[in-house]
Amino acid sequence: METALIIGASGGIGRALSELLQARGVEVTRLSRSVDGFDLTDPDGVARISNTLADPFDLIIVASGALEINGAEPEKSMRAVSARAMMDQFALNAIGPALVLKQAHRLLPRDRKAAFVVLSARVGSIEDNRLGGWVSYRASKAAVNQIVHTAAIELARTHKQAACVVMHPGTVKTAFTKKYLGRHPAVEPEEVAENLLAVIAGLSPTDTGGFFDWAGKRVPW
Repeated sequence: METALIIGASGGIGRALSELLQARGVEVTRLSRSVDGFDLTDPDGVARISNTLADPFDLIIVASGALEINGAEPEKSMRAVSARAMMDQFALNAIGPALVLKQAHRLLPRDRKAAFVVLSARVGSIEDNRLGGWVSYRASKAAVNQIVHTAAIELARTHKQAACVVMHPGTVKTAFTKKYLGRHPAVEPEEVAENLLAVIAGLSPTDTGGFFDWAGKRVPW
């Protein structure tokens, strides 16, 4: 792994991934909304900035995402669903990664091993949903899982050595999760980065289209 593109590099996980990769000698290109204006909810901006990336990357990770957008907290029941809040969740957590995946055929090499990883969440698993709630966030993550799985099928036709997957990073101690940790155990972003990169290093083309957790175990759809 020689080159990497980290989208959402200013966030807790994205920053930790970028720093760890650089410490390992990887040439890292960082993109984020706060630093570079790379806003996943802006299709024109995503296309414009993506077109400035010339050389293919051995690893691409989309680490952007949000649990709260514009002050809208995760719903406790269906009665709290708001069309605006749900559209915001889909724009960032599902459509945004899809816009980057549109460029994957150009941004990934065809002649060597490569990986395209989108950070999702276990709560996006329909089979594993036993508690309900968090309707918009769950739905947006289930949607991005389907998007990545579909993109993986297409990429496999031209990028024979690539693995395109979604990953659940675990519960991470970041500003993103602070209000919702409760009694759930959480780990530091640096540990999450170590875990994710260990799994990514072991990915093969036979894993493409899969949904994995931070320990490399498959997550049910």
